[in-house]
Amino acid sequence: MSKTVFALVDCNNFFVSCERIFRPDLEGKPVVVLSSNDGCAVARSNEAKALGIPMGAPAFKYRDLFKREKVIPFSANFELYGDISKRIIRILTELTPRTEIYSIDEAFLELSQLTNTDYAAVARTLRERIWNEVGVPVSVGIATSKTLAKLASEYAKSQPQLHGVADLTSNTQLRTTALAKTELEHVWGVGWRLAPKLRAEGISTAAELAQLSTRRARQLMGVRGDQLVRELRGETCFELQILGTKPKSISRTRTFGEDTNQFHILESALASFATQAAYRLRQSGQITRRAGLFATTNRHKPGFRTWSKEIVFSTPTSDTGTLITSLINTMSELFEPNQFYHRAGVWLHDFQPASYLQTDLFGQTDLSAFTKSQQRMQSLDNLNSRFGRSTVRYAAEDLARTWQPIRKLCSPHYTTDWDDLPTVRLGEM
Repeated sequence: MSKTVFALVDCNNFFVSCERIFRPDLEGKPVVVLSSNDGCAVARSNEAKALGIPMGAPAFKYRDLFKREKVIPFSANFELYGDISKRIIRILTELTPRTEIYSIDEAFLELSQLTNTDYAAVARTLRERIWNEVGVPVSVGIATSKTLAKLASEYAKSQPQLHGVADLTSNTQLRTTALAKTELEHVWGVGWRLAPKLRAEGISTAAELAQLSTRRARQLMGVRGDQLVRELRGETCFELQILGTKPKSISRTRTFGEDTNQFHILESALASFATQAAYRLRQSGQITRRAGLFATTNRHKPGFRTWSKEIVFSTPTSDTGTLITSLINTMSELFEPNQFYHRAGVWLHDFQPASYLQTDLFGQTDLSAFTKSQQRMQSLDNLNSRFGRSTVRYAAEDLARTWQPIRKLCSPHYTTDWDDLPTVRLGEM
């Protein structure tokens, strides 16, 4: 039986690459993209990395370096990045529907069912198409396990002679070299927490971890460790999570643009989070029995506090209004006006299909109210789909805007806002 072959397509310095699509003058210059409230570097161009700017670097600590080295900072433009990501995913799913979106800039593909088994050639063609049609450079790692494919994609980035493609299925020497040159901390599933324990065993590279006995791996890391070692040896332990798999939980969180002790600002933020989560829930064709919220003060200031509470619905729902009302009422019970809130969020879980509502033993489930709620939300989604997102929305969302993250350096929404479409001027012929 032939082995499953995976490819990991990873967009290089994705957020920076998105900015460069519409700003080709940034090519070759140090660029960083900052997190919410322009706090820390969440993406860096290769030129910025060469200056020693680490991932997560606080912008205020590197302000002098930015100025001295003419580093160009951007506020994160997630609307743009999300749209560019969708364009890339469309190309990937045209190659194979067996696609798993791992993150906004990474996706696993299963290549085993392709008629063309020259996987490196397939990857090169895919890279070229994404570059020509979208303008984002990608690296592709190919292997018989997802862990090895991810390792291969990272290795392809670091080796210019590979031209962005590392196929570990057809080149034993390449696989041996990639494993030997990958540091332990860079292995998918290890990270900084497990690394010290493994280094104490004399393990410092992916190659050495692959040689660890599965019994010892299980002792050190549990079942996941056993699977990790097998994956590094090329065995498939982690199956593809096919595109369209329904989420088991949904959350929306945000650090505020400024700390607040005003309840109406918290109310507006929670209403916005609930609206986004409810829409995602309806898109997946599910309803939820449980919702929850949390709020915190600033952990970097004295007297750090955190609050959280979960709600259980007697009748599962995906109704935005129901979720907003329940969450805001819960927050009102927790609210302390002498506290300044820095971050908040909501979560939904314990889902079931929206097409199947199980009635309770005592007949308290109001099927008529549930049906009307579903119809109301369908109408809401149809209107917003036709006339634009948030055309019809709950008033609580508009109570305040000060909670929204500060994005002073944000680029235009080139692909998602008519007013921000690039302007082209043609000179006289």
